[in-house]
Amino acid sequence: MEATLMDTISGLLPYAVDLVAVLLLALGIKGLAKVRSARSANGLAALALGLAVLGLLIELQPPLLAWLGIAVGAAAGGLAGLLTARRVPMTAMPQTVALFNGSGGMASLLVGLGVALYGGTAGAAGAEALGGEVLVGTALVERLSIAISVFVGAITVTGSLVAMAKLQGWIDTPAWTQSRSRHGVNIALAVAALVGVGALLGDPGGSPLWLLLVASSLLGVGVTLPIGGADMPVVISLLNSYSGVAAAAAGFVVGSQLLIVAGAMVGAAGLILTQVMCTAMNRSLLNVLFGGALGAGAGGKVGGGGDEAGYTRITSCSPEECALALECAERVVFVPGYGLAVAQAQHALSELAKLLQANGTEVSYAIHPVAGRMPGHMNVLLAEADVPYEQLVEMDTINPEFPRTDVVIVLGANDVVNPDAKTDSSSPLYGMPVLEVDQARQVFVVKRSLGAGYAGIRNALFELPQTAMLFGDAKAVLNGLLSELRELGVGRVKAA
Repeated sequence: MEATLMDTISGLLPYAVDLVAVLLLALGIKGLAKVRSARSANGLAALALGLAVLGLLIELQPPLLAWLGIAVGAAAGGLAGLLTARRVPMTAMPQTVALFNGSGGMASLLVGLGVALYGGTAGAAGAEALGGEVLVGTALVERLSIAISVFVGAITVTGSLVAMAKLQGWIDTPAWTQSRSRHGVNIALAVAALVGVGALLGDPGGSPLWLLLVASSLLGVGVTLPIGGADMPVVISLLNSYSGVAAAAAGFVVGSQLLIVAGAMVGAAGLILTQVMCTAMNRSLLNVLFGGALGAGAGGKVGGGGDEAGYTRITSCSPEECALALECAERVVFVPGYGLAVAQAQHALSELAKLLQANGTEVSYAIHPVAGRMPGHMNVLLAEADVPYEQLVEMDTINPEFPRTDVVIVLGANDVVNPDAKTDSSSPLYGMPVLEVDQARQVFVVKRSLGAGYAGIRNALFELPQTAMLFGDAKAVLNGLLSELRELGVGRVKAA
């Protein structure tokens, strides 16, 4: 009797662990929706995945050597993650995210390949005892799951590596990828991959598996390579979704309920975020993937760089003039962009904001959904500098406030503040929701030069009468403003 009870408890224990892990993972993903709770949410998600591994080991009870291999692998992966998190600068975070997406896709790909080449799951073995019909159905589901794991996993791996290399500047956007002939190549690869999927349902190994692997890998390259730098936030979100889909398929392969749930949640969250990014750019996902590469730039370089010629009414100013305007301002809005991240100027910006607040100035930060090179890039950047979360204001909320704003300081942002998106129907940005900084009383734009942003076009904001350019590195300019304001005595009395 006692032995039977213990066996029952032992059999239910893995399911109980999985249930707790699923709940913790759901709470973790929910917590990622807010910057304030994101750090603890990551901890919950990590704990959930640790419990998932523990539950699987309890169920399978592998030999000691397997335990040792798992421990070594977990330690190596954990150490690699820790070193990456501590050493990668904020400017390289988009590349890191792309690499992590690729790592998730690689894990699912290897699971699918491993099961296809070396045997099925415990779930299939258990189904065999229930009868032939169940076995046939289970085998079909398993083979379809293997096919999806390989197909989506391979696309995620190669697509993420291409995205990382483009963001890092290792590869350019080749001119031939902008021709319509690329669609024919990608369609042929997709057809070859689908042929591999169909054949794989009948034969889980052999030639169909390698056809699917090669075609899917090349398709990941073919789809991602033409995409320009301005579309990278969308691409990273989509690749994140792909990694979730691949993980869910791998969950069916190995019979892990948690992996299925986790992959489904990540896949759905990635798709929702992708849609948010597309809406923020006024572009459809099909247009991003198959249309012209926004930001492919001259010479094929991602990020364009653009021609500095063509501006005729540029007004520049010194830090002293900007400091005088800030001293008198009652309301100041900062617009962070990728240039702020490149200069590592977030801490200087936070210090400047605190000085202005000590002077009684109302300060906030306007956050565009696609500012930077990945979703939430500016939020993470400013959180690193301990900027209060309530000061980070989304585009739809801040836009009505610009007409009553005394000073706007744009720091390295370009396309997301271009008023042509509202007024010039011939502009590639036309219809894209932008931060309406042109409605403010005075605008200072901090840039190294008049070079174009990732969309590769001129910015009409630069020539408006209320706009003045502050040329220079963002960190140097902000430090100069701090020095000027301190010399003026700004914040001294109220701070005391």
